Amino acid sequence: MNPTLNYQSIFVAGHRGMVGSAVCRRLQGIDDLRMITYSRSELDLEDAAAVLDMFQQEQPEAVVFAAARVGGIHANNQYPVEFMTENLNAQLATISAAYKTGVKRFLFLGSTCIYPRMAKQPITEDQLLASPLEPTNEAYALAKICGLKLCQYYRRQHGVLFHSAMPTNLYGPGDNYHPQHSHVLPAMIRRFHEAKEAGLPSVTIWGTGSPRREFLHVDDLADALVHLIQIADPPDWVNVGSGKDLSILELAELIADVVGFEGTIEKDPSKPDGTPRKLTDISLLRQTGWEPKIGLKEGIATTYQDFLSNSVAGTLRAV
Repeated sequence: MNPTLNYQSIFVAGHRGMVGSAVCRRLQGIDDLRMITYSRSELDLEDAAAVLDMFQQEQPEAVVFAAARVGGIHANNQYPVEFMTENLNAQLATISAAYKTGVKRFLFLGSTCIYPRMAKQPITEDQLLASPLEPTNEAYALAKICGLKLCQYYRRQHGVLFHSAMPTNLYGPGDNYHPQHSHVLPAMIRRFHEAKEAGLPSVTIWGTGSPRREFLHVDDLADALVHLIQIADPPDWVNVGSGKDLSILELAELIADVVGFEGTIEKDPSKPDGTPRKLTDISLLRQTGWEPKIGLKEGIATTYQDFLSNSVAGTLRAV
C-alpha cells in the first residue's frame, strides 16, 4: 500500500543507484506526487551552481539524498581522495541549495560506517565520534559524518527540517556486482555463482570469516525512509537496520546454499577483516512505529534471481 505524503514534489538524488531506485519504486503511484530525478549526465551534483539552478527551477518541497560514491574495502582503501572529495562536494552543494530555495524536508542518507571501529554493540546513535573510525573506510565515513552534521547544524541554527538516516549494510535489486569494488554480499553472490557455473571445488572468502555483519534489504530501507519523511519531529539521525547480525562465514554458507554451490569455503586470513562487529541498535526507529519485513534468506533468494535476470539480459551493474 502506498503512503499518503505531505509533499507534492520530491527530488530523489541518486535515483539510478540501488537506494535511490528503491525509493522511487516506493513512491510510485502516489497521487499528486511529482518525483524529480536527474541522471549524472544531466546534473553534476558536485557543481554547486548547476545544483542551485536546478533547485530554483524545480522548487522541490522535499529531498531524499541517496547519491554517493560507494564501494567495499578494496575500493575505499584504493581511492580515499575520491571517496572523500566527491561525496563532500555533492553533499555541500545539495544541502546548501535546498536551504537557499526553501526546501521543507531534507533527508540525508549516510551509513553505519560513520560509527567508531570499536563502538559498543549494538551501536546506538550516541556512539558517533566516541572513538576512532575504521581505517579501511575512514575517508567515506568522514564525508558522511560531515553531511549528517551539516544537516544537524542547519536544523539547529535555522530551524529547517533537515535530518539523516544511517542504514546498515544494504543489498537487493540494482546492487553493484563488480568483482573488486562491490560490497561483501553482492560480491559473494557473483563469486559463488561463477564458481558453481565453472564447477570449481572451492571458493575463498576474504579474512578469517569471523567478523559479524548486519544486512538490510534495500526495499525495507526505502520503506523506512518514506516513513521517516512523514514524522513531524524526527531524530537528527537514526539507525536503519534489521537488528540482527551473522558472521561473514555464516553469510557465505547461506549464499552458497541459495546459489546451489556445493564446494567448500576457504578463508584467506592475509586479507583484511575490517570492523570486528557492526550491529545497529534500531530501538529509536522502532519507537516511531517502523519494523523491517524482509528476512535475510528470502532477500538473498530474490536478489540472486535479480542477479540472474540481469546477467542474462546483459544489464548487470558492475561499476
